[in-house]
Order: sequence, then C-alpha cells, then structure tokens
Amino acid sequence: MSETTTGEPRRLVVGISGATGIAYGIRALELARKAGVQTHLVVTPAGQQTRAYETGFSAKDLAAMADVVYRPADIAAAIASGSFRTAGMLVAPCSIRTLSAIAYSNGDNLLTRAADVTLEERRRLVLMVRETPLTLGHLRAMTAVTESGGIVMPPVPAFYLRPDSIDELVDHTVGRALDLFGIDLPDMPRWGE
Repeated sequence: MSETTTGEPRRLVVGISGATGIAYGIRALELARKAGVQTHLVVTPAGQQTRAYETGFSAKDLAAMADVVYRPADIAAAIASGSFRTAGMLVAPCSIRTLSAIAYSNGDNLLTRAADVTLEERRRLVLMVRETPLTLGHLRAMTAVTESGGIVMPPVPAFYLRPDSIDELVDHTVGRALDLFGIDLPDMPRWGE
C-alpha cells in the first residue's frame, strides 16, 4: 500500500452518486487499489439504483471493491472530519443534484458532507459531472464549486489514442482523474509517450 511521507496509508475518498456512468467509480476503485491507494467509499441511494441498472454487481460486490465503506446517512463517519487525512475525494459519477449540494455547502448526506470537508481542508476534490446538455444553473454550480477549489472534470472521452473499446475510454478518463491526485498508473497510455 502506498504511504504518505509520515508513513500513513495513502487514502482516497470515492463517492458514487446517481448519475449514469457508475463504470467510472468502479474503475476508479479498481485502479486505486492496483496503485496501492486505500479507498473509502460512500454510495448514495440513487447511486445504488444506478448500479443495479448499469451493472451486474450487487451492493455487496461494489462494497468489496473498497477498503472501507460508509452508509450515506452516517454523517459521523471518519470521512466527515477534516482531521481524517486523505489525498482528497473523487465523485464518479457526479450528478447535478450532488454537484449543486457540494457547490452550495449542503452537506445533507455523507457524500456531500465529505466533499464539503475536502474543500474546507483545501484538499483535492474532483467531480466527474455526468450531464448534458448543460443549463445555466448547472454552469453556475460548476463555477461555484470551482471557485471553492474543486475541479469539475466531465468524463469526456479522448479519441486521439484510438481506443478499441468502451473499457479503454473509461480507463483513460479515470486514469486522468487519478492523475489529479498524483496517483501514478504506469500502464496508462499518454500522448507523446
């Protein structure tokens, strides 16, 4: 397991909300584990619905992909405190409802509370916002979260690598998101390398 300079395990909080694209959150958990990063997972009820629609995984299967799993109602969980050190938080996918709650500090569940704490502590927060087309309200929420220090990273596929499958598109996009936390994935293809 990758460690910090103080010898603690490197931790990443992963949130999965109800937007389509749960493959991004699943792959982030898999790649973080491969990189030796400890993952702390919270999935909203809508995220669990999307899991059922978009995958063959059970809730138990999804939970097994993370090192620690929290209930969305558990606002007293470790990831709700700034004293619990992490590399940051990735929300993949991030619904507009979740984006809006984060942008306007509405910590009404553990996912949005953990994201708010991430911003409070000036840690990296990456939101893989999954919505199109965008309204002015969506854009304003994106601006608000960006002004608070978050990074809005819609999962836009890169075709310059000439991907052969959807899995390659997902892997590259998630790899780019994990890059933002300094998580190195040596097998990830990069332009010019």
